[in-house]
Amino acid sequence: MGHAEPAIHQVTGHTAAARRGAVVAALMLAMALAALDSTVVSTAVPQIVGDLGGFSVFSWLFSGYLLAVTVTLPVYGKLSDTFGRKPVLVAGAALFLTGSLLCAAAWNMTALIVFRVVQGLGGGALQGTVQTLAADLYPLEERPKIQARLSTVWAVCAIAGPALGGLLAAYADWRWIFLLNVPVGAAALWLIARHLREPYRARVARPRVDWAGALAVFACAGTLLTAVVQGGVAWPWLSAPSLALFGTGLALLALTVAVERRAAEPIVPGWVWRRRTIAAVNLALGALGLLMVAPSVFLPTYAQAVLGLAPVAAGFVLSVWTLTWPLSAALSQHVYRRIGFRDTAVLGIGAAAVLLFAFPFLPYPGAAWQPTVLMLALGAALGLFQLPLIVGVQSTVGWAERGTATASVLFCRQIGQTLGASLFGAVANDVLARRLGGRHDLDALTRSLGTGTVPESTRHAVAAAVHAVYTGAGCAAALALAVLLVLAPRHFPVVEKRAAGAHDRT
Repeated sequence: MGHAEPAIHQVTGHTAAARRGAVVAALMLAMALAALDSTVVSTAVPQIVGDLGGFSVFSWLFSGYLLAVTVTLPVYGKLSDTFGRKPVLVAGAALFLTGSLLCAAAWNMTALIVFRVVQGLGGGALQGTVQTLAADLYPLEERPKIQARLSTVWAVCAIAGPALGGLLAAYADWRWIFLLNVPVGAAALWLIARHLREPYRARVARPRVDWAGALAVFACAGTLLTAVVQGGVAWPWLSAPSLALFGTGLALLALTVAVERRAAEPIVPGWVWRRRTIAAVNLALGALGLLMVAPSVFLPTYAQAVLGLAPVAAGFVLSVWTLTWPLSAALSQHVYRRIGFRDTAVLGIGAAAVLLFAFPFLPYPGAAWQPTVLMLALGAALGLFQLPLIVGVQSTVGWAERGTATASVLFCRQIGQTLGASLFGAVANDVLARRLGGRHDLDALTRSLGTGTVPESTRHAVAAAVHAVYTGAGCAAALALAVLLVLAPRHFPVVEKRAAGAHDRT
């Protein structure tokens, strides 16, 4: 595109600080919307199913939303580089709020699932563009400040979301879960529209938008992710529906590659994978998404079935990693300024691998403080791993490529989470079936935890299943470590201008 590296439009004195503060507040509100809608619905499912029916398909309330977010990330990243961040963020927020209003008015489960997909189509713009704007607003040396704030918002929402959903479902109506998005989103939209001033760029008379590539990426990713999410759940892995989806997805993948190679301005440009730094970070954050599934999905069941904790206490054991993650991320700048982005991430993921491999060695049945301490340490390790890689990648590209680069790493992380949920779910269910005999799965056991005392044989089986999952997560961390050591350059090729006294390479 040939754009020079611009900075967000500067206004002197107090006005500039106030304007940037208002935009940061809008970004935090937008991030809260995206984070809450990933968790707030979970505790309201019984009330939603009781009102609308559709128990057999309610899982698509989550899968449909996450699939829509994932497949749109690359598209929004490229659009923000072409047309600017502001129009993409405003359009995405408006689409998200439209989906929220439609969800509140849903008359049956099918309608609610469709409207959740609409929400997800807007949520993809919120996640990707917020992270990109955060990099636009701050120079490299100040960027950890805004990233730490966004990480804190995500952590608070991860803890508060399930509780808020349960309270609204119990004392008001589940539809308020979606209606509350409207004032929050409207405030974010107003702040963005009023205070965000993007840099002047030479306008292209007819911007080239690769709509064929966007449709191909959307169809390919949606088909393959649906096959992964539903395989082994809605139908067996080797059944006709599963094979048909995988076959269609692979054919669409070949078509996508062909379309993108011919496009003048591809949605997923080849440089995303040709540049060593970005390719390494994509793979490393894909492994991060994979390993995050182990604690976030399986630890609460372990805490209830093996440790005998109540659901609230089990949720606390998990939530403690959201306390140390943003704190570690905020402090990571003091490490990567000394030893560089890659070595800081290596330090974090190396520690995470040790902690994940240590989980199976916890005493049985053990005390609640033991996995709690381990999760505190794991959050600190992952904060040291993720943020330097995101900040590092954003700093290796100019403004005109930053949206695409940011979207690519977030897309890979989302893909990793989707694959991890499917892969580790299959591992856990296989261990349970071998230990208990017959067709036992973790979902059925989770639903039965509140019915009475868990038999000792079941407790041992759940412990073995979760130990196997954590071992797999440790392998994912080891894979991320190997990728960084082998593929990533020790010093990221930073292209931004630096303040006086800053290092030339990080």
